[in-house]
Order: sequence, then structure tokens, then C-alpha cells
Amino acid sequence: MRIIVAGAGEVGVHLAKMLSNEYHDIVVIDSEEELLRSLDSAADVTTVNGSATNISALNEAGIKKADLFIAVTHFEETNIIAAILGKRLGAKKVIARIDNYEYLEPNNKEIFLNLGIDYLFYPEKIAAREIIGLLGQTSSTEYVDFSNGKLSLIVFKLEENAPVIDKTLLQATRENGKLEYRAVAISREGETIIPRGSDQFKAGDMVYVISNQAGIKDMQTYSGKTNIDVHNLMILGGSRIGKRVAMELEKEANVKLIEFDKEKSIQLAQVLQNTLVIHGDGRNTDLLLEEGLRNMDAFVAVTGNSETNILSCMLAKRMGVKKTIAEIENLDYIKLAESVGVDTVINKKLITASRIFRFTMSTDVQAIKCLTGCEAEVIEFIVKPGSPITKGPIKHINFPKDAIIGGVVRGDMALIAKGVTEIKAYDRVVVFALPSAINRIGKYFN
Repeated sequence: MRIIVAGAGEVGVHLAKMLSNEYHDIVVIDSEEELLRSLDSAADVTTVNGSATNISALNEAGIKKADLFIAVTHFEETNIIAAILGKRLGAKKVIARIDNYEYLEPNNKEIFLNLGIDYLFYPEKIAAREIIGLLGQTSSTEYVDFSNGKLSLIVFKLEENAPVIDKTLLQATRENGKLEYRAVAISREGETIIPRGSDQFKAGDMVYVISNQAGIKDMQTYSGKTNIDVHNLMILGGSRIGKRVAMELEKEANVKLIEFDKEKSIQLAQVLQNTLVIHGDGRNTDLLLEEGLRNMDAFVAVTGNSETNILSCMLAKRMGVKKTIAEIENLDYIKLAESVGVDTVINKKLITASRIFRFTMSTDVQAIKCLTGCEAEVIEFIVKPGSPITKGPIKHINFPKDAIIGGVVRGDMALIAKGVTEIKAYDRVVVFALPSAINRIGKYFN
């Protein structure tokens, strides 16, 4: 595919690097030459110096032949105008990043569709939704629903007391009888393993599991984890993410939100009716303790500073808070955060990549999730009639070894995939795939 990315900021650069690794023809437009020079040396992309709202710059980028145009500059208005121009000038599909929740309301989305914009995405809203889901599933470090919750991807760290420690996948399966969940990957010391029958579980492993609703409770038992009801929640940072989380949860829990900027604190206090908004510096340990950090069930750090978010979560853990979530925009810090005990990391670049990546696949992809804990994707395919995946049991179709089918949704049924499972047309299939498999698995569902 020929893909044009407007904006060489952090999100645009991450997208360009990721998509260039998938052998797409990538062009990046930005008005700042220094950003483009930096990108030129880091990725196999073509760059165009100019504004994404400049028709001559769009034409120089080859907009007439573009299969996909992605506008992710820092400015919402620029993204919307660039996307409209991109479509009018010949791009087959256009996507724009926005910062206004109002635009996503059903009646308003229709306006943008009529203007030619195929998809709007608001990373902060998606991040807030992920945090809210994780606060409902506190035993997991990552939690993603597929097919309206019929199947879920649950990620958790194995504790020393987990019953499966030192057992092979085959042993754990035999002992537990009929399972409603399946381990699809293990992340250990920076390596991601697609587990086979003889692979053992070790303490500290990050385990990726596909489960149906019936299996979630059993799966938590064997992981050594338990869910915690969140009655008291502290949020550090009155960002769009922090504000949205507070709005959604303030009627269900006692929420405290700490914001450094005084004017923003006043604005938040006017909007958040049932949240206690505190003006203060979240880096001040005494302030956090005075505001009852020790009594919190969960702590969410979503300031604009990754270091502050990590350090405050570390303090919360030391004070006995069971669930900590940190927004970390520096990808290099993710492993560090996990190693020092931060339970869950939220990253807007990966959230953005998840939303956009499915538009680059030729197969009918319903959803895709780029994971924070490992370099892998979980993809939900819709099976087309006559596709290779329907030609026999999974164990006989020579599916790539660096990918694994986790579950199948057929009508109202959610099935955990086994070697003898046969997949049928129009099934929804959830696949865990390492980067090396991404380009090969699509053909099985076409």
C-alpha cells in the first residue's frame, strides 16, 4: 500500500516506522525539516517538507495514488482540513486524529463522513476507556474485549503462588479439564514465546490468555490473582484522559483528582460534580500521603510527564495500593515501568497504531490491538467463505508457528480454539501474532 502520514511528531513517527516494517510505501509530510531529517535516518520512508494543508505538498507526496492518508499532526483543525483535501485529491481512504469528544457523537460523525473523512479517532478517549476496563478487571495488566465481550484477551503476571508455576502447558490443561481459556503467549525476559505443550510457566512470566466469559474466573484462580473492587480511586493529572476516567467513575467510586495547574483545577471542579479536585503537585510525596494515598484501592497517573507517572506509581505500590496504572509516552520506558512494579502501562502511540493498523490489512479485520508488554498484535478476523482456514481442523492447515488461534465466535457461542477445531465461514477468529507472522496470516482468512 502507498500510505501518506501527515505529521512527524511522536505518533506520526511511530506509525511511519511501524508501517515501513510491514513493507508499505510510506511518505511523511511535515513543515519542520529537522523532524523529517531525524525520521529519514531512522526509517525507510520518503519525506516531504511542507504543510499537510498545502495542495502542492500533498501532490508532491503522491496523494492521487495514496491508498491511505493518515493525519496525525498536533493540531485537530489541520488534521481535519488535510483529510478532506486528501480525499478530494484522490486518496482512497482518509483518517484524522481529533481532540474533541463532541465530534464522535453519532449525529456529528455523519457530518465528517459526508465531508469524505472515513474515520476519526481520539486517542485520549480510547485510553480512558482502556483504563476504565482495567479498573473493572484489576487482576490483569491488560484487558481487551473482542466480539462485544464474547472473547477477551487478558494479560497477567504470574505470582509465586500461582498453581501453574513449573508446570507445562500440557500438564496445566490436563489438570484443569475442559478449559474456557487458552494461553496464547508468554513474555519472559524480553522474549515473547508462543507456548507449545512442553513449555513451562515460570514465576514472573507475563501470560497472554484468550478467554470466554465462563473462563475468566477460573483463569484468575490458576494465575494466583484476584480481582479487587475499586471503591477509592486517586487520579494524578487532569488531562483529557484523567478527566474522562473521573467522569465515568465518579458515581461508582470515591474519586480524588490532583492537578498541578490552578486554572485547570478550577475548570475540572466545575465539571466533575462528584470528584474531589485538589490543586497540588503530584511529585510531592507528602501531599499524596496527606490526601490518603494509603487508603486507595487504585492509583492512575496520567500527567504529561512519564517519569512523574512512573515514580508516583512506585510510591503508590510501596504504600500498599493494589492497582497502579501509568500513562507512559516514551516507549523505551515501558519495560522499566513494568520492572519496577507498575501494574499497567497506557501508551497513546500504541493505541493509535491499534486503531490504524487494521486499515492497512487486505483481509476483513474487525479489530486489532498492538500490545504494550511485547512486540505482538492480537487481531480479530471475519472468515470469508472458501478461505484456506475453513479447509479442515486447525492442526491440519499449516498455520504459521509464530501465530496462534486463540478463540472463535460463532453466532452467540464463544469457543476456545483447539487443534481439532474447524473454522467456518463468517466466524470471528481471534489470532495472536508476532510481527514475523503479520504478513502471512491474512491469506488464511481471504
